[in-house]
Amino acid sequence: MALTINTNISSLIVQRNLNTATNSLNQAIERMTTGYKINSAADNAAGYSIATNWATQLGSLDVAADNAATGADMLTTLEDTYSLITSHLQRVRDLTEQAANGTYGSDSLKAIQSEITARLEEIDRISANCEFSGLKLMDGSIQGDIALQIGLYSDANSQISLDQALFDAADVETLFQTYATVPGGDNSIDGVAKACAGYDGTKITGGQATMLDEIDKIINEISSRTTTLGAAQNRIDSAIESINVQSENITSSLSTLRDADVAEESSNYIQAQILQQASATLLATANQLPSIALNLL
Repeated sequence: MALTINTNISSLIVQRNLNTATNSLNQAIERMTTGYKINSAADNAAGYSIATNWATQLGSLDVAADNAATGADMLTTLEDTYSLITSHLQRVRDLTEQAANGTYGSDSLKAIQSEITARLEEIDRISANCEFSGLKLMDGSIQGDIALQIGLYSDANSQISLDQALFDAADVETLFQTYATVPGGDNSIDGVAKACAGYDGTKITGGQATMLDEIDKIINEISSRTTTLGAAQNRIDSAIESINVQSENITSSLSTLRDADVAEESSNYIQAQILQQASATLLATANQLPSIALNLL
């Protein structure tokens, strides 16, 4: 190599290598401090795009899992309320069967009717107050199925549809008007209580045995709704498991693509540091080369 004054090739070479070592050192520091080997598109353009897409999917899956859990909580609220209504209906049935025995006078039947009325009023109160996140679940106000968004996309495979029938009105008048036949046609609480107790306030009317069958129809309807609820809850549980598996797989793939290997980066850091120090030392030497030419003058 020629010995020149105006152009110091050796210095330029050392400067380039010094810059390379410094950039490698900075990159290793960045990766170790962030924990990521892809911190910008410049690090890996394709990998950065894929990682961003996967990170977005993970966020959406977290929301989907929350949606599914919220849906499960809503169905649990509904199921627990149906359970309470069933317990009151079963007690009404027991009282009706008791009244049908024919061994009770007016005062006893009046007492039976009083408890039946209280139970029916409680059914109305419970159904009116069954609410979840602002939705009245048992007053018949929900029109159409409720869709739970439990997936990443807008297609049917990303949703679970809850049948509107689950949210049909469950007050006494609606239940006995829709699913049973009350003697005399009075489906109000007072009318149902009178038919069940066989007492109209002034005389014994009979017909309690008929009401046993009618009450069974109501209990069967509530049981049918509860069965449908159970099936929907099983689907939601399955969806949550599927979301968890999908999330784990994407997280694993994202980690492989994006996370830095600390051991590898530590090694790169030491290597770059040594090269930087060596280049800095040699740069001082290279910068002295033009002065050697003075010795030849």
